[in-house]
Amino acid sequence: MSALINSQDRLLQVILAPQITEKATHIADKYQQIAFKVRTDATKPEIKAAVELMFKVEVQGVTVANIKGKAKRAGRTMGRRKDWKKAYVSLKPGQEINFAAGE
Repeated sequence: MSALINSQDRLLQVILAPQITEKATHIADKYQQIAFKVRTDATKPEIKAAVELMFKVEVQGVTVANIKGKAKRAGRTMGRRKDWKKAYVSLKPGQEINFAAGE
């Protein structure tokens, strides 16, 4: 029982935010995929389970991209933004997630 509760807590922490950009909107219209910012240690099965749990939809597939942080400069000192992970989630036909409506 506690393993199920711990795994549900983990799944609720996997997805950090949806990526709502021009590119993500184009991909959503053309390929019926939704982009999410996810934890860097998240796996494809975890992402699939998290999307199905949070949005009550059926997921067809998950593609993951590791995004390298940009090198930034403030005066003389060089810095670097954190690396992060992006997941493209394909939904089964007839499924959709609407971020505009308050769920």
